[in-house]
Amino acid sequence: MASAPGKCFLVTGPPGVGKTTLVMRVLEKLMNSNPCLNVKDDTDLFIIDEVGKMELFSSTFYPAVLEIIGSNIPILASIPIPKFGHDIPAVARLRNHPGATVFTLSKSNRDAIEEEIYSQLVGLLRKE
Repeated sequence: MASAPGKCFLVTGPPGVGKTTLVMRVLEKLMNSNPCLNVKDDTDLFIIDEVGKMELFSSTFYPAVLEIIGSNIPILASIPIPKFGHDIPAVARLRNHPGATVFTLSKSNRDAIEEEIYSQLVGLLRKE
C-alpha cells in the first residue's frame, strides 16, 4: 500500500467486504482521538459513504465532490469496483485524480487498511 500523495482516500472492493464499516470505524476513531473534529463552516474532513451510480444521478452531487477534491480538505470516500471491467466515468475520474490513493479492500486486509487510513488522516488533521 502506497503512502497517499494527496488528501483523497478512496476505499473500494466487492460488496460485503466492509467498505461502509471501515469508513464509519475510521470516523469513530478520529472523533475519539480529536473531540474538536466536527462539521462547521471551516470543515476539517469530508466523508462520503459512496460515490456511485445512484449518487451520480444528482446534478449537484458530483460537482460538489469535484469541488471538495480540488480543495485542500481531506476526503474519505468509498467507490464501487469496476463491473465487468467497466468503470463509471465519473468514478474513474476520481480514481485517477493525482491526489487520490485507492485502497482495495478485502476481508483479509481491511483492519490494516483501516489503520493506515486512520494514521494518515490523523497526520493530516494535526497539520491543519
